Amino acid sequence: MEKQNMPAGAGSEVRAAARLCSRPKLVQAFNRVCGIPIEVDLGPKRKIVRRIHECFAVAGLARLSGGRLADLAAKARPAALRSARPPDPKDSAVEVFALVFEAARRALELTPHDVQLIAGLAMAECKIAELPTGEGKTLAAVFPACLFALAGGGVHILTFNDYLARRDAAWMGPVYRLLGLSVGVIQEGMSRPEKRAAYACDVTYATAKEAGFDFLRDQLGFEKEEQTHRPLGLALVDEADSILIDEARIPLVISGAVGELNAHAGRLAPLIRSLRPGADYEVDDEKRNVVPTEAGLDHLERRLGCGDLYARGNEDLLAAIHCALHAEVLLDRDVDYIVRDGKIEIVDEFTGRVMDKRHWPDGLQAAVEAKESLARKPEGRILGSITLQHFLRLYPALCGMTATAAPSAAEFKQFYGLSVVVIPPHRPAARVDRPDVVFARREAKLRALMREILEVHAIGRPVLVGTLSVRESEELAAALKKTGVGCEVLNARNDELEAGIIADAGKAGALTISTNMAGRGADIKLGGADEAERKIVLALGGLYVIGTNRHESLRIDRQLRGRAGRQGDPGSSRFFVSLEDEIFERYGLTNRFIKRYRLEPGPDAVDNPAIREDIAHAQRVIEGQNFGLRKSLWTYAHLMEMQRLIVQEARGSILSSAGGTAWLKPPAPEVLSAGQVRFGPEEWQKILRRVSLYHLDRCWADHLAGLSDLRESIHLVSLGGREPVNEFQKSATDAFEEMEAKIERAVSGTLDDLIKTEGPVDLDARGLRGPSSTWTYLITEDEFGWGVELLKGKHIGFAVGAAAYWGPLFILTLLVRRLRGRKKTR
Repeated sequence: MEKQNMPAGAGSEVRAAARLCSRPKLVQAFNRVCGIPIEVDLGPKRKIVRRIHECFAVAGLARLSGGRLADLAAKARPAALRSARPPDPKDSAVEVFALVFEAARRALELTPHDVQLIAGLAMAECKIAELPTGEGKTLAAVFPACLFALAGGGVHILTFNDYLARRDAAWMGPVYRLLGLSVGVIQEGMSRPEKRAAYACDVTYATAKEAGFDFLRDQLGFEKEEQTHRPLGLALVDEADSILIDEARIPLVISGAVGELNAHAGRLAPLIRSLRPGADYEVDDEKRNVVPTEAGLDHLERRLGCGDLYARGNEDLLAAIHCALHAEVLLDRDVDYIVRDGKIEIVDEFTGRVMDKRHWPDGLQAAVEAKESLARKPEGRILGSITLQHFLRLYPALCGMTATAAPSAAEFKQFYGLSVVVIPPHRPAARVDRPDVVFARREAKLRALMREILEVHAIGRPVLVGTLSVRESEELAAALKKTGVGCEVLNARNDELEAGIIADAGKAGALTISTNMAGRGADIKLGGADEAERKIVLALGGLYVIGTNRHESLRIDRQLRGRAGRQGDPGSSRFFVSLEDEIFERYGLTNRFIKRYRLEPGPDAVDNPAIREDIAHAQRVIEGQNFGLRKSLWTYAHLMEMQRLIVQEARGSILSSAGGTAWLKPPAPEVLSAGQVRFGPEEWQKILRRVSLYHLDRCWADHLAGLSDLRESIHLVSLGGREPVNEFQKSATDAFEEMEAKIERAVSGTLDDLIKTEGPVDLDARGLRGPSSTWTYLITEDEFGWGVELLKGKHIGFAVGAAAYWGPLFILTLLVRRLRGRKKTR
């Protein structure tokens, strides 16, 4: 695993891929023996590519009319249906790919490169294609999409955000339509009929999150006609490493309004703000947890007049205090979130973008709203949830593409059964990735960074500066403005301007400051649309990408570098790093590195290759820790997903048959007979369906809440020598059986009551309806990372302290008190 996570080094990742493929058969044999799921021998696929070109020439596709192309595509459907089953596309892929090749030439005036065909073949085999940045993955995806669409299955191309889904659907749409295929696009905020029509198309572009949210909404409908999705077919995932790995463990949640507000958040925010760091609360070394000290607890108890915060009855108040403290100390405005239009909008650390409809769990969202003096929203009740990982595994066929897949090949294989195919660029890479410039102190880094930007900008070369946060991007832009240099700023606060800013970022003299928003999916063309200006920029050395921080994942750094030097263009990249940057402070590495290398404060860079290697090693260690976290969380989420699948199957059975299921016992025969006599067969079937679905949904929501509480407390069993995962599975299984019995009792009781009621029956008036309003959001699973840390036997104080504000908390907070030695005397 560690070998796969090695960085590309001073050369770019595309040159590393080329080196990897220089002896493909030998490397392929070595990978096979060692169980490394990376394919580098492209010989078999190159043979198929030659057959595609031969088919194109022999069939004379270039001379055929557009209608004739569509006719040939229609005739290819039977062959596609036979062979669009992984892993061997064979003859139909040759014919279909040749048709797509010609359609792209006509509709887009683009001639696909062989590497795009190879990437398409890899995805047709349900694998992950690693194609370097700038090599045209958007067009490469059209080849397998057409193959599977012609086979009759719905194809979902899942992109990173709404903008990319909209852009790619409009851009590639003419190719599909020329072959007689329909194409749709899903956008947040579309009506249900609009979404249903888009999903009914042969090929649908959407974000993975919105497709998942629509799936959850479908699980709440009381009529089959309310569903938007048709049966799932192929999911082709763009930026596969980000969606399938970085965000895979994030639960997608649908909630319903219950009209309740957090009762404590408003009065706690100003009180928490008055606490003194170090004296009233302490922060752990990694800045992931904050807990009140003995003095802080005394101060809070006096001000609140609540008595002992650890007394029974104060559990909710104590939980709210931990949330308020977390919000005040650990979450920073313009770093972790922004405030826009009177709402909290959370910023994705991986992309720098606002995360649509993302909420923090439980009382933390209310605490942040109170901290910013915003109107608080009802927290709602979770009605359904599924992780992106489990949602994507529901697709019968899954594949993807990205420029940074190989470092995560083992994870793709373990969680999805997908191999990685490494594809070199069609032109030799010309980008120069210069070594990091490392400083001991942040101030020295900022001075050198400003000097570098101004010097390069002065010669007219376009510069893209990648920053870590909204705040950093705006502070850097303000500093440049003071020198008289203007720049464009792209961050979560002005994301609606993204397309225009990216379009101009490659022009001569352009200076763009961006968060990670420019790190993925941004195609920066040198000179913009002006060919004369392109030549000027080429002579200046192409785009210069500067990173102001290293990230937790090397893949994110590689994506930022990949904005320069696309398709053989010249370009260069460099990172400016200080040992006081957030990544080093968060993991306690700042003092360790300073002491190890005996560094003194000063304006000069630390010119030592060893420290750069140490930084890269630290990133690999952090990536390994995050991989371990995802594996541990998987063990918990997997059982919940198995239970969700049972409930989903039961819902589907009820919707289609209006009767019982193999899982739930049907009502007693005498009840069914009496109901038919009382209401008539047709109306009785509707009542049966509505009552069964209502109680199934309500009991499932109760079960989800119970599992959340169970997971928060189950880790305590490790202190007694038992295995938390095993105990969780036992308890969750017992709870599921209890839920089954509860549903059956509730359905029978409601049906009996309805049969005995005289006169017309209004099911809505009796409350047998769905929630009055619903909303979808995501919960960052990292917020639950405490349980994994306790499971590993690390950071027990942090683990239990964090658990103390996530649910019913009396026993957990009591344990905090004991572990930290804060036994109070009264």
